[in-house]
Amino acid sequence: MQEYQDSSQAPPSLRNLQILEVLAREARPMTATEINASLGLPKPTIHRLVATLEQEGYLSRQLDGRSYLPGLKLRRMMLGVMHAGQYDLARHDVLVRLFASVGETCSISIPEGDTLVYVDRVETNWPLRLVIRLGTRVPLHATAAGKVCLAFMNPQSVEHFLRHAQLHPHTPNTFASAESLREELARVREQGHAIDDQEFIPGMVGISVPALDSRGRVLAAVTFHAPVQRMSLDTAMTHLPALQRAARELADLA
Repeated sequence: MQEYQDSSQAPPSLRNLQILEVLAREARPMTATEINASLGLPKPTIHRLVATLEQEGYLSRQLDGRSYLPGLKLRRMMLGVMHAGQYDLARHDVLVRLFASVGETCSISIPEGDTLVYVDRVETNWPLRLVIRLGTRVPLHATAAGKVCLAFMNPQSVEHFLRHAQLHPHTPNTFASAESLREELARVREQGHAIDDQEFIPGMVGISVPALDSRGRVLAAVTFHAPVQRMSLDTAMTHLPALQRAARELADLA
């Protein structure tokens, strides 16, 4: 196997992979200049490659307009790899066990830019339920899972979000201002879980906890939600230990 000591000598396809490798290793939003610090490519080259990766959906430009994270297409590729292996089965089993305890729709989701993407789900059989397809995007600020992901992001990313995101009030209960959302995120981080008290869809409540890696970074959010006709928020909170157990099991798989 040929190795390239100088990234500038590598073919373009390998350079693209090296860019994605840097982002995966650092696990934080990075500018093209920061990415290039470990690659040493000519400035026009790194900007051209990053722009192409963004255009094709492999990178996602963040709200500050300068930094990038893995894009939806790359995340879908990652999910495809997971679906081909034992991890996917083990991950889904975590949801199945949680569903057996809670009896309502349970899901795993990950942040993508200023939205949340559902990557796995076990649906309740009740006729009255919220059906969301895998890959669906929902707002970070108006969902329990989204608030959990925000609360455990690095402070710089949270401030970028609060300054630039459109905090649309989906219901009267939505945290639709930067100040109120900042206070809510502080509570979520302190408590270790988030609630959705009809903040996205009227009549739906939910609870979410983060699955964290050994460095305290969010791997995913584990959530269940239910209509208030079947479950009050107080009743939902009695299932918090089961949710926390599922999040620990999911983190152990990583």
